[in-house]
Amino acid sequence: MMKKFLLTLVAALAVMAGPARAAGDGIDWDKFPAERVTDMAALQNGAKLFVNYCLNCHAAEYMRYNRLRDIGLTEEQIKANLLFTDAKVGETMKVALNPKEAKEWFGGVPPDLTVIARSRSAAGKGTGADYIYTYLRTYYRDETKATGWNNAAFPNVGMPHVLWELQGQQRAVYTDVVDPKDPKKVTHVFKGLEPITPGTLTPAQYNEAVADLVAYLKWMSEPNQADRVRLGVWVLLFLSVFTVIAWRLNAAFWKDVK
Repeated sequence: MMKKFLLTLVAALAVMAGPARAAGDGIDWDKFPAERVTDMAALQNGAKLFVNYCLNCHAAEYMRYNRLRDIGLTEEQIKANLLFTDAKVGETMKVALNPKEAKEWFGGVPPDLTVIARSRSAAGKGTGADYIYTYLRTYYRDETKATGWNNAAFPNVGMPHVLWELQGQQRAVYTDVVDPKDPKKVTHVFKGLEPITPGTLTPAQYNEAVADLVAYLKWMSEPNQADRVRLGVWVLLFLSVFTVIAWRLNAAFWKDVK
């Protein structure tokens, strides 16, 4: 099982290495609101978005459905709202997508998303959560691409905008910058995005929804993170108190030795 996990992680990182380099040429990343990772309502909404929009192509083979009980869901709620196949609650989040067909359709196998929020970061740009938060909000229409979509955070992206009905459609706006040393040299610089058609959510609501989805991805990458941090605080407090006690005991043991 561990060997399979390591192989999948390596494969995911290899598949995402190209996007990570491409993303480095994109816009600066926005800061993900990290406090949502401890918000149970946000995590539950993120889990719903993940199952409805991501789990069709991307698996999460090292996350079991029943672990969603850790974010406040009952098994009955999981079965009724998040299980759309014949999978059991105790099974992992797999997809029926055939890898061979996926490679033919998309040019590559969609990577497993179990640890995707921890697998990409860039110096000076931010964390994996920052990247995904920016990426999912900066899709724009580009008719020169096979999918009809491009992305400001990941130029020439191969994945279409699966959340476009929620966000609506937007276009990229560029401005021409003339080189002062060479007036004939003009560079098209990305200026921003402007809406074309509205989605079912307002811009503010869509940003909230993406934040919830990213919070779930971050939580899923390490479900025990909150417990680990909490335990770490207690361990540090114990070591601090023990250090004082050990220091005083040492002084008491050696006070008569000259």
